[in-house]
Amino acid sequence: MNYKIQSGDTLSELAARFHTSVDALAKANHIQNKNLIYAGANLKVPGRSDDFQHARHSGPDLGGGHSGGGHAGGAGGTHGTTGPGAVSGPPPKDVKGGVSLAQLERIMPNLSDAKARQYLPYLNQAMAEAHINTPKRQAAFLAQLAHESGEFRYMEEIASGSAYEGRRDLGNTHPGDGVRYKGRGPIQLTGRANYEAAGRALGVDLVDHPTRAAQPDVAFRTAAWFWNSRNLNSLADSGNFREITHRVNGGYNGEASRNAYYQRALSVLT
Repeated sequence: MNYKIQSGDTLSELAARFHTSVDALAKANHIQNKNLIYAGANLKVPGRSDDFQHARHSGPDLGGGHSGGGHAGGAGGTHGTTGPGAVSGPPPKDVKGGVSLAQLERIMPNLSDAKARQYLPYLNQAMAEAHINTPKRQAAFLAQLAHESGEFRYMEEIASGSAYEGRRDLGNTHPGDGVRYKGRGPIQLTGRANYEAAGRALGVDLVDHPTRAAQPDVAFRTAAWFWNSRNLNSLADSGNFREITHRVNGGYNGEASRNAYYQRALSVLT
């Protein structure tokens, strides 16, 4: 497949996003200086097929909802947001109170060790900032992320996003907004209004640089922002996982899968 390089992209971030290596991207595109790529240029991504489908497309719009009913408050439902602060670069290797590598791999058995090691610091940092800091909260959060992202396999919706064009409930009022603000991150941030709200809470310009929402230093924090903006810690504390599913999904798509991840996570973390 081909990808149009956006402002702010780096070869290492793109390699992580497309599950390949910097060397493979450089070789496929005859790049000599791996620290220099140009916005607007087309990047050939090796080893991926255009007919590769995103099997978990039943997940949330974070403001619109595939089910038509939307998620808590729709695209404008950002009141009460207590999301994490500004992005401050790579997270520390260890975050006190987070989950361990072994725990994460037991909860998501199909997650590769390399990907688990790559994502774990960002995941733990986001959970710490969002006060997802008890076994019940962590189990609920990880279960929803595992289902929505295919165990962190998908950080960007494979579909073009054209289906969201003109969706005013998502704030998509400008031509091209559907594609530009398609689902990204482990809970699929979708729509101009949600990108703007999440970016404002995180201190990241996601309106002008929407692909940042798929990069791990931001992606897990948008999930934490969403979690806080919908007050999901309180539901996790009370054990109301079904309502969490409703608020995340806008319905109950994939409920059996979500429940299975939740029970596994509880058994690992408690």
